Amino acid sequence: MNRFHSFVLILFLFSTLSSIDGQTNDWRTHIEQLAEEGVDEASIETMFEELSFREQNPMNLNSITRDELERFPLLSFNQASAIADFLEKNRPIYTVFELRNVYMLDIATVELILPFFYVGEFVSGKKESMNVAEMVKYGRHNVQMRLDKTLTKRAGYGEFSDSILSKYPNRKYVGEDFYHSLKYSFAYRDKIQAGVVGEKDAGEPFWKSDYKKGYDHYGFHLIVRNVGKLKALALGDYRLSFGQGLVLNNDFMMGKAFVTNNIVRQTQMPKRHFSTAESGYFRGASAVVEIKNVDVTMFYSNQLIDANLSSDEEITSFKTDGYHRVPLDFTKRNNTREQVTGMNLNYRLNRFQVGMSGLYHGFDRMYNPTLRYYNENYWRGKESTNFGIDYSYRFSKFNFAGETARSKNGSLAHIHILQYYPSSLASFTLLYRDYPATYHAMYAKAFAEGGGVQNERGLYLGTTFYPLARVTVSMYGDLVRFPKPKYNINEPSSALDLYGLLTYNFSRDEFFEVRYKFKRKEKNTKYPDDESTAVLPYMTNKLRLRYANTLRSGWYSRTTIDFANYQVRYFPHEFGYMISQNVGHRGHKKIHGDAFFGYFKTDTYNSRLYSYERNILSTFYMPSFYGEGFRVALSMRWNILSNLSFSVKTSQTRYFDRDVISSGTEQINGSKRTDIFTYMVWKF
Repeated sequence: MNRFHSFVLILFLFSTLSSIDGQTNDWRTHIEQLAEEGVDEASIETMFEELSFREQNPMNLNSITRDELERFPLLSFNQASAIADFLEKNRPIYTVFELRNVYMLDIATVELILPFFYVGEFVSGKKESMNVAEMVKYGRHNVQMRLDKTLTKRAGYGEFSDSILSKYPNRKYVGEDFYHSLKYSFAYRDKIQAGVVGEKDAGEPFWKSDYKKGYDHYGFHLIVRNVGKLKALALGDYRLSFGQGLVLNNDFMMGKAFVTNNIVRQTQMPKRHFSTAESGYFRGASAVVEIKNVDVTMFYSNQLIDANLSSDEEITSFKTDGYHRVPLDFTKRNNTREQVTGMNLNYRLNRFQVGMSGLYHGFDRMYNPTLRYYNENYWRGKESTNFGIDYSYRFSKFNFAGETARSKNGSLAHIHILQYYPSSLASFTLLYRDYPATYHAMYAKAFAEGGGVQNERGLYLGTTFYPLARVTVSMYGDLVRFPKPKYNINEPSSALDLYGLLTYNFSRDEFFEVRYKFKRKEKNTKYPDDESTAVLPYMTNKLRLRYANTLRSGWYSRTTIDFANYQVRYFPHEFGYMISQNVGHRGHKKIHGDAFFGYFKTDTYNSRLYSYERNILSTFYMPSFYGEGFRVALSMRWNILSNLSFSVKTSQTRYFDRDVISSGTEQINGSKRTDIFTYMVWKF
């Protein structure tokens, strides 16, 4: 306990020195909160890239359309409709602060979205033209370079004799022990986006004599918007989302805690894929054409992907981590051709919208995963199709939305949503979904408890309200049934997911919050006495207490205490806790700094805890901790010039209960791991 007492003393000193940015009035902090609620890293980075672009190219409130507002990711469908109604009645407006008069927006939401809008010239019914000379003169260039390295040696970079490598060739990485990426992008307002990406993961070769292609992964994109009837054209790498996602969605998805107000999705224009993620996007072309009140979206994707193959050269599973570090990885690289094409027709009239989606998906070889009790209903074959109809309608204080989709085998999947907004101080959401085990859609991604749109039936009820002037309450409950066996559950099962968040705002820049999570699921469990197996429920309880403050001097701090309790019925409780401190300074124009300190102690991996820490620009880090140890991370951003910045972060995790970290090629013989991350951004 001496280590723990020492850490508490350090934390107390930092807490009293300065007492995170206000949680509701900064969109970057909002994204950090999404990361903390378990939204996957690829979705977070995609959303961050989109919002960064929108901030640099704000939208004119005197010319923005209802359609564009509804597609803005930080607004709910009702909030976007309320803004559109307000603008139609009051244009031209003369300042962005007139948004405070929109009855569906509270002050915190207005402050959150202000960076993305401006007030410009009001020209009724006329679209802005494309001017090549202006594009060349006023276009913005952005170069980003990242270099990361783990300073602690890992097994995959060790020295092995030729005889060992001839027998075990996958024990050693073929490349260097650093991560590197290079990005270039060009943007002209919201009209044109273009860019290229090059990336190598640590352990992948880089410009070696026998690997002359340079980076392991390359990406490119070109997006053109609003040229006559052509609303959008995407070439290269892009993402799409139709309706509620039952047919197609490889765009970002927010977690359950943040969809209480923003749960209704809309068909999106194609967006650039500018992330270094090497899977989950399309490569080809997409176009959106406007024909009166109908938007017609067409797309085609043709690319080589990584897959695990059987001895019969059939696909058993897909390799999506993007790693090509050992010889075995290269045998799986780009060994399968995937083609996807489809269309969406989206009709909008004021508060009513209906869409129809169709998709074809095919491989150049058979997809036939090894038969197991949990995958007997999986799709198998070379080609699949999907068709769906989605809708949304806003009536008074109610919002209705949903989608019904069909797969090639005739199976139907449903999702239906009812929202009620009695005022800007409260909202209620009811969602029902039914995804049969026989429904197949390779690129579907919708509201779900499980890993995909399959084998799930559930009812979700969520609410956000303001019972007092300084108090915000968000809650949801999700009751789920899995009609067929799942991985590690050899019979039908169920789940219960409960969440509550109470926030008390002392001021705009100071708050205290209490968050509680409860999840009950089921799994195969082996009894230790007779080694028999039964399906038993297991419960996870998590509690978080947090206090945060930002001072006018630029100092901010955030103190967090996390608790976790895990138990399988009839088995002992497994407990864990973590106490962490963030502190930083934003007051200096040239240099910004952040520090994170955390002490954790958990009984097992099941009682592990997650803690978000600020990372270098446009990257997000949400590590998990189990066992006993200490985490420290220090980061700094130096604004060398107004258009040139350099960020560096160093971190170390030290364990007190082990002398070996990880396993296999990533094994570290020691009790600590040290990393360094660097990022340089040049804008011109």
